[in-house]
Formats: sequence, C-alpha cells, structure tokens
Amino acid sequence: MAFLSFPNIRIAGISAGVPKNVASNLHLTEDDVFSGEYSPEDYVKTTGVLERRVSRTLTTSDLSYFAAEKLIADLGWEKKEIEALIFVSQTPDYILPATSCILQDRLGLSKECYASDISLGCSGWVYGLSSVASLLSAGTIKKALLLCGDAKKRFKTSNQLRDPLFGSAGTATAIEFKEGEEGLKFHFGTDGSGFDAIITPDGGSRSPYSIKSFDFMELNGKKQCRLQTNMKGMDVFSFGISTAPKTVKKLAEHFGFDYNEADYFVFHQANMKMNDMIAKKLKLPTEKVPTCMYNFGNTSSASIPLTIVSQLKGKFESKKTKFICCGFGVGLSWGTVAFDTKDVVVPELVEVADEEADQKYVV
Repeated sequence: MAFLSFPNIRIAGISAGVPKNVASNLHLTEDDVFSGEYSPEDYVKTTGVLERRVSRTLTTSDLSYFAAEKLIADLGWEKKEIEALIFVSQTPDYILPATSCILQDRLGLSKECYASDISLGCSGWVYGLSSVASLLSAGTIKKALLLCGDAKKRFKTSNQLRDPLFGSAGTATAIEFKEGEEGLKFHFGTDGSGFDAIITPDGGSRSPYSIKSFDFMELNGKKQCRLQTNMKGMDVFSFGISTAPKTVKKLAEHFGFDYNEADYFVFHQANMKMNDMIAKKLKLPTEKVPTCMYNFGNTSSASIPLTIVSQLKGKFESKKTKFICCGFGVGLSWGTVAFDTKDVVVPELVEVADEEADQKYVV
C-alpha cells in the first residue's frame, strides 16, 4: 500500500504568485460559455468560482519564479544552499527541455542543483512534496524548492477569459532537512482506468497534433477542440467525493492518529459543491476547511498552497499547526499528506503583471 513517512523533514515556507489580471465569470455570456445550461449567476453558485486570475503572456514558470524569489528572500536562504528543485505542472514551457532546468538558471541556483519535472495536475503538490522529502531524507541535501502550478495557455487561439473554471497560479514551497522534526506522512493512490475523465486529447505521441486538432466539435456536451482539456464532470465529481474522505481516513488509521485533531484540512480546489460534500462526509467544521476557489478558480497543482497563502496567512505561522492536505483528480490520482508547521514563512500573495513574462527563454 502506498503509505510513506519521512521524518526529519519540515516545510519552511510557502508562497504563491498569480497574474494581476482578474476575470469575472459574471461577465461571461450564457450562450458562449455555458451552452444554455446555466446562467453566469447559477454557474457561480454551483461551482463556487466567481473570478479567476488570467494572463495571455505569463507561463507557469513565470508565476512560480516570482513566488520562489519572494520566498527565498523572506526566508533569508542563500541560493547556493538550495540543492534540489522539482517543478510540477501540466503546462511546462516546452515539451523539452524540462522547465526545472530553465528555472534553475533563472533563479540563479547552483549548477550542482538536482532539477526534475513531474507531469501531474490536481494531486501534484502532494506528490511533489513526497518526491522532495525523499531526496532530502538521507540528509545529504539540506534545502529544496517545490514549484507547482498551471497557467492554461496551451495554444495561441485559446481564450482564458472564457474558461470559467480554471485560473492561473504558480507556487513555491521551501522544504528542508532538520533532525528531530516529526516530518511528513503520506497516502497515495491511482486509478488509470479513469485516464480519460480529465484529458487533453491531442499533443502527445499517442495522438499527435494535426490540423484537425484545432477544429471545434462536441466533446462531452461542450464545444471544444482537441487541444483543450476535456472533463467528464459527473465522473470526476463522483470520484472526488468518494476518494478524498477515504484517503484521509486511511492515512489517519495507518499512522494511528485522529484526523479530527488537525487544525486545517486543505483540499484541492475543484468545485465548491464537491468540497462541501467531502467536508460533510468527514464531519469537519467549516472553519477548518479554507477555500480559495471563489477568487481564483481551479488552479490545478497550485490550489492547495495557494489556499494556504491566500486564506491562512497570519493565522498559523508562529504557532504549531497541524495540516491535512489532499489532492485528487486528473490521472485519476490522489494523494494526502499530514504535517505540522511552526515558524513557517508565508509571504504576501505575489501579483505578476503580463509584461513581467521573461523573454530570455523564448526560442
């Protein structure tokens, strides 16, 4: 069973970067976006997503870079001390090279730095944490960065303003080896039989790009092209409300703790109704379940750290705080982590203007 435990590891800081540009779902038209099924007001009420941060130029690596720079500065870390960087995203800068290599150079980290990309979405932050914790567990690497997020800019004709669910964000999590820390405890799972529940059909080697990739057609009741992410909404909803409560309970049972003792439960920000049902199944009080989807939408692997930064800053940094965080979705995959924080650094949310997109790495 996929249970992992990494003692002597602590989260030292969490930061998040978002585009300055705000898109409101109330400004979208019923016919163009909701196919006559919802009014904009009904959509906001159903999903819990009022507005999102969007950009026509900023990439995931841009947003993660600014979040990382702010976090490194506020921590007072020397960049030469950071010996590992993992980048988790489904919107990398290029098919190759790995975006983590570009970020190593852009951040000015040592050329001895371990750098790697992970292609995951909703569960990505939890998976990324376990990968970093594994690297640090031997104690030879002392400090590392986990950069997670997505900026939905897959092709130049896409229009983020008319995608009512998804927003853009990049996050940075600083992790370090420190003897005596209780560490991080994980539970993971995968159900690849649901691979097509959330999918971008074209662009990989199984179904390469073609002229027809840009043709709009009916896909699961929506007019989309095969370069856009397609989702079987009800399948994903059923998966989320059944899987998330189970994985939280399994984690607590395996490691012998009462999950009700956690101070905060931070779930992937997929859909307000879904998260409300998950909290209800676990019998959690609302004050323990922060959410940021109202202002930021679904930001994929950034959603958990973005929620912590935007909703909990000022509430937990200096005192010991117990977290349980759960990501679930595309794959289908899920991951849950339990950890304590104390003296953690959480900078203010970083807002990035479109003109701050870096042109040095454009080929």
